[in-house]
Amino acid sequence: MTSFAVTPFRPRRWLANGHLQTIIGNFLPRIDRLPPYTAELVEVSPATHGQISSQVLCHCHWQPEAVRRERLTVILVHGLEGSSQSQYIVGNANRMWAAGMNVVRMNMRNCGGTESLTPTLYHSGLSADVKTVLDHVVRRHGLTGVALVGYSMGGNLVLKMAGEVGPSVPELRGVVGVSPAFDLGPSADALHEPANRLYERRFRKNLLKRFRRKAMLFPRCFDPARADGVRSLREFDENITALYSGFSGACDYYYRASAARVLEGIAVPTLILHAADDPFIRVTEESAAKIAANPNIDYVETAHGGHCAFLENPDKAQGYDGYWAEETLLCFLMAASCDN
Repeated sequence: MTSFAVTPFRPRRWLANGHLQTIIGNFLPRIDRLPPYTAELVEVSPATHGQISSQVLCHCHWQPEAVRRERLTVILVHGLEGSSQSQYIVGNANRMWAAGMNVVRMNMRNCGGTESLTPTLYHSGLSADVKTVLDHVVRRHGLTGVALVGYSMGGNLVLKMAGEVGPSVPELRGVVGVSPAFDLGPSADALHEPANRLYERRFRKNLLKRFRRKAMLFPRCFDPARADGVRSLREFDENITALYSGFSGACDYYYRASAARVLEGIAVPTLILHAADDPFIRVTEESAAKIAANPNIDYVETAHGGHCAFLENPDKAQGYDGYWAEETLLCFLMAASCDN
């Protein structure tokens, strides 16, 4: 574990409800003072069967070349139907850049307007894409230290990658998952609960819209009729994700793509932030036991905070904007970097 102390989370006034935290946290505007980015395309899968290769788009903010190699580089991975422009990605990127770190805002396959760059869909099991991006930036820029930060679905991806590689990546200094969906099946089912139908409806609408765009771009790969009658996230994964991504069904997908299977393999300092009132992320007893048994994982569960929100009262006098998760994970990464 790293030598850092977690400041207790105190929800913003009138926002002790998990749904309010989640909804308001998703729409609060962010101040963006990042310098112009360098766009880097990374091939994550070679061309097969006459189709193009798969590439992901990364928006990179590099410190001056004289210090770039020694500075910690943080790869930020967004959640389901997010992108490198998601407000929590932009907020974290600004903090990390100001702290002197290199920042790589990674778009998953198809995200950030990149549907034409891959003939495949994206899903929660593509942890190898994160590893490929890590290898790419280390090799291209000669980096000595890299950390991974993922939110929700991105949290599952970075935790899964860390569990799969164990101690074999010497440049990997730390990993953070914020509201990570590492128990995919229970979390997908929780989205279908009556209190969460608003979230599920939004995810389903956007996923179906993206799938229909993919079918237009790659008509030989996808049948748009598969989207007809899909009423839940599980049905989307059963009818579409599993079929086009090599799984036998939604249950097989959720099992094989969940980071929960490999949590015991995590061998670098890792922070997991989870709110007990998160509307739809579920943590099973088995996963909780694996986390507790792994000394490399700091698991912080707050009573409140919602999903990917964790909004506190800002303190302008102290220069604090009230984004507790972002402040906490930055302190963790700085401690992990120093400990290494």
